[in-house]
Amino acid sequence: MNSSKIKHSLIATALAALVAAPAYSWNEGGGEQEEALHLKPDLENGLDVYEVCSACHLPEGWGTPDGTFPALAGQHAAVMIKQLSDIRAQNRDNPTMYPFALPQSIGDAQALADVVAYIEQLPMNPEPGRGPWGPGTPEFAKGEKLYKDNCVKCHGETGMGNKDKFYPRINGQHYNYMVRQFEWIRDGRRRNANPDMVKQIAGFSDDDMKQVINYVTHVPIPADQVAPSKDWLNPDFK
Repeated sequence: MNSSKIKHSLIATALAALVAAPAYSWNEGGGEQEEALHLKPDLENGLDVYEVCSACHLPEGWGTPDGTFPALAGQHAAVMIKQLSDIRAQNRDNPTMYPFALPQSIGDAQALADVVAYIEQLPMNPEPGRGPWGPGTPEFAKGEKLYKDNCVKCHGETGMGNKDKFYPRINGQHYNYMVRQFEWIRDGRRRNANPDMVKQIAGFSDDDMKQVINYVTHVPIPADQVAPSKDWLNPDFK
């Protein structure tokens, strides 16, 4: 069987499994997630594992501005462990990623701990995909108010999130990716969404959604966490 047929077979199997999967709660903990959270990471192995991920998320971990693949660089390791564990346990629907996140593709709980530690220390993209409305526009001002009224409690004033509660950092993430995830969470299409967030944003219109995400994309990333330029290349992949 050629590689194309193998890939299609993996995806078809993943889709069938995901369709049959039951609903799960936001964060039950335990199992592989709990194990990976308490393992000492090996960055050298993390780099080896990340080679599988880099085909989509790029060697720099910056994803794509069109939102097809999210930026991962700089994300909290605990958040990535939760999300990978959820995908592997069919608690988060991601048919594209599912076959490549499985143990036979990237390894066991130790591999999860290793790869997320490697990704977390990568410098972030200084020019992520930002929303269309800059500071000084009415849309930016509305988004800022929506953010401060609804999002600060969990994601913080500057979008840094909270690793201990598995709240992702959202500063530096691509606009198109966040709009899609926000919509899925609001509309009940992301099964591992935090129920508190689902309730908080239930009344957001599409315009509200776009404007609050637009604001987030213009929040500055800490200077010591970004790459020196948008042309930076990951030296580990030379």
